[in-house]
Amino acid sequence: MGRLEGRVALVSGSGRGIGRAVAMRLAREGAAVVVNDLDDAPGHEVVEAIRAAGGRASACIGDVGAKDFAERFVGAAIGEFGGLDIIVNNAGYTWDAVIQKMSDEQFDAILDVHLKAPFRILRAASEYIRVTAKAESQTGAPRCRKVVNISSIAGLYGNAGQANYAAAKAGIVGLTRTMAKEWGRYNVTVNCVAFGLIATRLTQQLGEEGAAITVGGRDISVGLHERTLAGIRATIPLGREGTPDEAASAVYMLCSPDSDYVSGQVLEVTGGVRF
Repeated sequence: MGRLEGRVALVSGSGRGIGRAVAMRLAREGAAVVVNDLDDAPGHEVVEAIRAAGGRASACIGDVGAKDFAERFVGAAIGEFGGLDIIVNNAGYTWDAVIQKMSDEQFDAILDVHLKAPFRILRAASEYIRVTAKAESQTGAPRCRKVVNISSIAGLYGNAGQANYAAAKAGIVGLTRTMAKEWGRYNVTVNCVAFGLIATRLTQQLGEEGAAITVGGRDISVGLHERTLAGIRATIPLGREGTPDEAASAVYMLCSPDSDYVSGQVLEVTGGVRF
């Protein structure tokens, strides 16, 4: 049996990259996982991969920024698997520009997906968590639940060309610390992982296949110039970017019983970079 046997997890943005690795890791440890992606094919591919490995999973496809998404996502966990124990707010993308070239639409879109969507998901889960935690407490069988929000070192220290992304990821830190105080009474730990350079399609070298994503009907270029990537790698004491599986291990640690007395923290996963 895995250490998360009997647990139910939501992982937003889990059709690709870090989110996929998180969903696979939680499932491998025994959790039933509700997989989410903006696109149908990658979301269902992850569900099938989990099931093929003997795990339990279902898909909740859609835009985390949609007004009805949070209730649908939380409802999928409770309806499909009968509960909710872990929430990983991971979905997101980047849409960069220096501030004089950044539109209101560009700024708002990134805040919507990285900050408002996690807020809505936690709000949608609040009634279940409050009622269930009180019932468990009365029966003498409290369960420690977990929230892990995904931030970035851009949110902690800023990054040129990412006023929108950095602001959203800084906001996630504030949301994390607030929810740790609000939900501590319900035996919920709320923590945040701030990633440095992780090898995903958002950080691939420009010019490689797939260096654009489609969101809301618009094509958005993603990736980094070779010189930029080399410069970032040069600042990392471990000398390389992290892998999605390594990123997932950090998230898993905060979902596991080993972190039952860790809450309100920001874990920097950067390969040793210090600012």
